[in-house]
Amino acid sequence: MLTQFISRKRVTVLAAFMASALSVGHAQAKVEEVHFLVPGGAGGGWDSTARGIGEALSKSELVDKVSYENMSGGGGGKAIAYLIKTAEQSQDTLMVNSTPIIIRSLSNVFPQSFRDLTPVAATVGDFGAFVVAKDSPYHSFTELAEAYKKDPRSVSVAGGSARGSMDHLVAALAFKAAGGEPRKLKYLAYDAGGKAMAGLLSGETQVLSTGLSEALSLAEAGEIRILAMTGDARSTAAPDVPTLKELGYDATFVNWRGFFGAPGLSDEQADEFADVLKKMYETKAWETVRDRYGWTEIYKPRKEFMAFLEQQEKEVGGLMRELGFLK
Repeated sequence: MLTQFISRKRVTVLAAFMASALSVGHAQAKVEEVHFLVPGGAGGGWDSTARGIGEALSKSELVDKVSYENMSGGGGGKAIAYLIKTAEQSQDTLMVNSTPIIIRSLSNVFPQSFRDLTPVAATVGDFGAFVVAKDSPYHSFTELAEAYKKDPRSVSVAGGSARGSMDHLVAALAFKAAGGEPRKLKYLAYDAGGKAMAGLLSGETQVLSTGLSEALSLAEAGEIRILAMTGDARSTAAPDVPTLKELGYDATFVNWRGFFGAPGLSDEQADEFADVLKKMYETKAWETVRDRYGWTEIYKPRKEFMAFLEQQEKEVGGLMRELGFLK
């Protein structure tokens, strides 16, 4: 049974200030309450994004009250449908999502798309990464790409999601850029990123396609090696990991994570949410959270976010058609 929301009134308040003959206070927009809706279980990327950003907003006192709700099901579709259904009662709700909302909408995993919601802002990005076990014979992505071109079936690539999903598409994009045939990718689908990582460490697969932030802790512990990542430039969280571009492969990808309001959310309310998220980047609390997860800041407010979503939908859709997942 779905949790029933208690109607909450979200208001804008001005920070109190003391005026004197020598100075004038500065009014600061502040949101009273944000309820984060997470379309997946605890501990995943969506969950850590919502809770990390909620932590930064709360500790920096930009938001008075922060709450969270996890709602798994339907590849994220259950939470989307619920937010649409309860739009009038969910004016203080921000649902976290990422690239899969585009992929799963194109694949008809659920009937809705980002156009059925109110895009508020993209906030952080996580790049794709290609990971091998510490004792792997592959010491560079170039070696891996050459082996793939000689015999695609000799290279098995695991991911924590189904065929045709993000981990699969990112790997296909990389091997295509390296001159390989993307349709021949031997992709092993696991039911979660943790299970895929366990498959790599046990020798069930040779390579893991995952998020850079998810691989950092094991790389630091010496359990795995990260061969390459998909950013435009190296990440400060992993300065020793080369990008595909610097290796000579014209491929980049960022798994954005951002927030959506209910359909019908007013422009004023959506702007307030977007503004408070922007202000968060200036705080020490945010620096702590960002560095903890190795996130990259990719703030894109409302109209810019919508344009970005439309462009990614076009690019991802083209790759999915090339791979045979869309007609």
